[in-house]
Amino acid sequence: MTASPSAPVITTPQPAPLKTKLSGFSLLNNPRLNKGTAFTEHERDIFSLHGLLPPHIGDLKDQIDRRQKALSARASGFDKYAFMRDLQDSNETLFYALITHHIEELLPIVYTPTVGEGCQRFSEIWRKPRGLFISYSNRHRIDQILSNSRYDAVKCIVVSDGERILGLGDQGAGGMGIPIGKMALYTALGGVHPEHCLPVLLDVGTDNEDRLNDSIYIGWKNKRVRGQEYDDFIEAFVSAVKRRWPHVLLQWEDFARANAARLLARYRDQLCTFNDDIQGTAAVATATLLAAVNVTGQPLSQQKIVVVGFGSAGIGITNLLRQKMQQDGLSEADAHARFYGIDRYGLIVEGGKDIGPDQLPYARKKSEIAGWQVSNKDNIGLLDVVRNAKPTVLIGVSGQPGVFTEEAVREMAKITDRPIIFPLSNPTSRVEATPQQLLDWTSGRALIGTGTAFPPSTVNGKAVPIAQTNNSYIFPGLALGIISSRARHVSDAMIMAAATTLAKLSPTQKDKNAGLLPALSDSRSLSRVIAEAVGRQALAEGLAGVADEKALQAELTANIWDPVYVPYEAPAELAD
Repeated sequence: MTASPSAPVITTPQPAPLKTKLSGFSLLNNPRLNKGTAFTEHERDIFSLHGLLPPHIGDLKDQIDRRQKALSARASGFDKYAFMRDLQDSNETLFYALITHHIEELLPIVYTPTVGEGCQRFSEIWRKPRGLFISYSNRHRIDQILSNSRYDAVKCIVVSDGERILGLGDQGAGGMGIPIGKMALYTALGGVHPEHCLPVLLDVGTDNEDRLNDSIYIGWKNKRVRGQEYDDFIEAFVSAVKRRWPHVLLQWEDFARANAARLLARYRDQLCTFNDDIQGTAAVATATLLAAVNVTGQPLSQQKIVVVGFGSAGIGITNLLRQKMQQDGLSEADAHARFYGIDRYGLIVEGGKDIGPDQLPYARKKSEIAGWQVSNKDNIGLLDVVRNAKPTVLIGVSGQPGVFTEEAVREMAKITDRPIIFPLSNPTSRVEATPQQLLDWTSGRALIGTGTAFPPSTVNGKAVPIAQTNNSYIFPGLALGIISSRARHVSDAMIMAAATTLAKLSPTQKDKNAGLLPALSDSRSLSRVIAEAVGRQALAEGLAGVADEKALQAELTANIWDPVYVPYEAPAELAD
């Protein structure tokens, strides 16, 4: 494992000493305060640590090297994921220092794609409390659960009910791996202090029979609560959150399509909240597409876009791209006409089967497709859409592996010289097509963005890096900007500000042969720039709690935490 070229230097100036009453085992067992072998001789004296630690006194760099060596010895991605989870639960500073110095190598371990298996096998590796499990059986105790003083500093929450984990479906309580992973990236990539972050899993049961029949499953062993009982539970949770933290940021994560959009719509004006699957995915897809059209020279307003998987994520992407087209001068009707949505029953057509109200604005009129040559008029698939609509952009958020077929992609490559293709489903097992397949089928001409990490592909013997069009480019900076501006709500314009800012940071602005997105190793600096743009937009809309740009910058600086050890001092009574 080699250090990222732009990894932060570890000689960050230390802040003032921190006072703690903890000592001995209690101090070593506190992951937020534990320093392991990096406790100084003086600290070992005053906190009764002699004998509990080996005599070697090291520093953070020594520990990073030691953990790096131990991590490299793990054979599988899941073993490495479990190793990092254990490290996070024993020494948070070391955990985040290791990630920030090796972002590109460790992001696929602590987040997608490996977090998917981590959720499936979460019951195997759960050892210590992290975040909150709020089960339906404890619905009358929510205020009590949230009241603990250890959560007084919380500024942001990521919450999931575990029903739609990545492309893996219902994982029940195992879905806690997602809020834990997202919050870890708030800190590692955005610099948000760990004590400000609270992962929450709303355990309303699971319909996953494998989980229910698993003897070691840690969740509430019941079928999922649905309907009014579910809505009442969500309402009880949100109401309790508002009472406990009136100004908190609440991020919804991996809720099923039936709940994701409607919960966001219900609560977005009640508190500061956003849904990363809908808005974060939309923002990073928009940013990457803007970078790609900068390469092709054909503006966004002229693109014809097919979106495969027209659920909450697909519609979120479509809505944001449509808004950008309108900003660029298209009428609403003309912007709508640039999109072709495909879901489980094929192309979304007026009068078609199982069309939701959020899909209807993009449904094609029957008169529009009357002249199409199709193989099945009741289920118009991707190949027929490509042949008849002649798209320039193909985006997949379907969770259906292989749905981007060779025939459809080759047909698209006949239509446009540089087809833009984003298979965004994750983990890797759910991707619509691999980057290597797409490059092979387009003679190396495709511009590709993937939702999960892939190694470089090969074109004519040359390695071609693949842009990871992942939400991790957006949500850490978005959250940092929201927290630092003390925004009351999250507006569509704030999401757009994050997307367009990332697009402006694309290497293609200077070199059209460069990658579509910046290096992930630059995430901390990228998050700061995105946070500034989001904060300025909140100020412009009158949604900010800070007075002006100067106050915003001060809050940003104050909210960014660096994973370095600080000296500890004991209160006078303990020192004596």
